[in-house]
Amino acid sequence: MSKPINRRDFLKGAGVLAVAGALPVSMIELAFADSAQNFSFAYISDAHLQQIKGAKFVNNWDRGLIRAVAEANLLTPKPDFIVFGGDLAQLGKKAELDHGAEILSALRSNKVYHVMGEHDYYLDLGQYWEKLFGPQFYSFDHKGVHFVVLNSILTYDDWTYKRWPTAEQRMLEMADLDNPNGSPFMVGDKQRDWLKSDLEKINKATPIVVISHSPLQKIYKNWNFWTDDAEQVQALLRPFNKVTVLYGHVHQIQYNQIGNISFNSVMSTAWPWPYPSTYAQTEQYLPKLTVPMNRADPFFERDATGWQFINMTNGNVDMHYDLFSNTSRTVAFNTKTGEPEDTVFQSPDKRIPPQTQY
Repeated sequence: MSKPINRRDFLKGAGVLAVAGALPVSMIELAFADSAQNFSFAYISDAHLQQIKGAKFVNNWDRGLIRAVAEANLLTPKPDFIVFGGDLAQLGKKAELDHGAEILSALRSNKVYHVMGEHDYYLDLGQYWEKLFGPQFYSFDHKGVHFVVLNSILTYDDWTYKRWPTAEQRMLEMADLDNPNGSPFMVGDKQRDWLKSDLEKINKATPIVVISHSPLQKIYKNWNFWTDDAEQVQALLRPFNKVTVLYGHVHQIQYNQIGNISFNSVMSTAWPWPYPSTYAQTEQYLPKLTVPMNRADPFFERDATGWQFINMTNGNVDMHYDLFSNTSRTVAFNTKTGEPEDTVFQSPDKRIPPQTQY
């Protein structure tokens, strides 16, 4: 069992960067009975690099990713690998993806795993992204943990292939946050069949970590914080003792527990989103265990983007958020109640009713 992660333990020679505040990268430590099996990995997500013209890109989004890469390179001990969680580009253009790949190439890591985001996908349906980063879904094993990476931002073929006159229009429709012309995300039949086959080979006592871009649960449909076949994916994960789902996309602090599955969001390097409760035009389904994040100060470009330490002990996750120019946060799993707790920012009488459990 490991002690909670201390930011100073993972930074060396940080200098001005450490003084500047929290930077948008997440550190995950998995701790097991055999300490030799403990390992860590870093998680960066949602850069949304946007081309203005030629070699000119939106500077704020660039700086978020550049700072995340810089801090990841300062981590010590060095993480075993790094995950980029999707939405590297804003409009899926080759120039944006190339620009992002160039920034990420500065990561001093033996291995970087990539996740497909909808902003990477809907211009050319992921063709150029695959050329740069490899398959859209896959699995791997590392020190006794089975990792699964899914492309969770697919949608119905009719919407994808038949509805839009141009690929650019399709990309713009799916890129909008609150757009009635959008379509719900899903993993889809092909990947679910693959996932079933992949998991059949794995012992049920093996820790499972699923990495997706969308949450693999149903939170708020209008903003596509939603995966249409989430229950079907969850059913495939149900036989395992401990499952953790890590996801980006929402640009928020979220934590939820559904049965044996812990859901944990990671923050964006670009900007924070508000919570759907602030946009009360339709019904929302925020999970009971979602913990609101301190809101951003518009005069600080990096505020409410940040990074978190994720300490995973015996299959339960404690989230240690470090927010730039804002109060640090801890969401710790209480084994007695079977729920996460944030004693400072969350009280039981303010929790939103939970989703239906399977």
